[in-house]
Amino acid sequence: MSNKLTHEEQEALVISDDPEHPANLISELCREFYKLGWVTGTGGGISIRQGEHVYLAPSGVQKERIKPEHIFVLPFAQSSVPKPGSKRDFLRIPSKKGLSESQCTPLFWNAFSMRGAGACIHTHSQHAVMLTLLHPRDAQSFKISHQEMIKGVRIGGVGKTLSFFNTLEIPIIDNTAVEEDLTESMAAAMDKYPDAPAILVRRHGVYVWGNTWEQAKTQGECLDYLFEIAVKMLLAKLPLVEDN
Repeated sequence: MSNKLTHEEQEALVISDDPEHPANLISELCREFYKLGWVTGTGGGISIRQGEHVYLAPSGVQKERIKPEHIFVLPFAQSSVPKPGSKRDFLRIPSKKGLSESQCTPLFWNAFSMRGAGACIHTHSQHAVMLTLLHPRDAQSFKISHQEMIKGVRIGGVGKTLSFFNTLEIPIIDNTAVEEDLTESMAAAMDKYPDAPAILVRRHGVYVWGNTWEQAKTQGECLDYLFEIAVKMLLAKLPLVEDN
């Protein structure tokens, strides 16, 4: 369902000279994430909540070529909680043919509604995927301690930063054939692990969030570093968690 805004009002939601405007930020960040190998093959993306508006990168588009006019805008206050198969309320739908709302939408909403996050990033990082493959099939979480980059990660993704001596734990959930079908298992993992700043999806990637886009980006980078070093440690048969 789309709110009845005029064409000019809809365009005003995404066209701005301010480089900090969410539509400009999403376009810029997706280009940077593409360079990192996080959003290749049109997969992955980012959503930013600003007040009562949620800005969403489109699905099925080359992420390094996204423009502000390609961004979907939704009211945070939806007629019903976004879930698999549900219809969403929109303030703006891009006019460009072939663009569709991201299947990540209800998963982003988990971060917004359950953690009060201001931004959520989804990547297909090979480090994240490889880490889930090196863990036993029945492993429910990944743990690591005594790594400097842990200090860039926040409790629950939105709280205080962890210390060098803290043990970081991130739940691992199983992938599904359709991405939005991860919504319930992600929410269950967030309930079970309230201090986790992210959710790893086995053979898929990771969802990470923060109070702001800066915090979400910072944590995404720190976590990707930790995933990479953890993969190397596991292959070298080194323990991920040290005794204090």
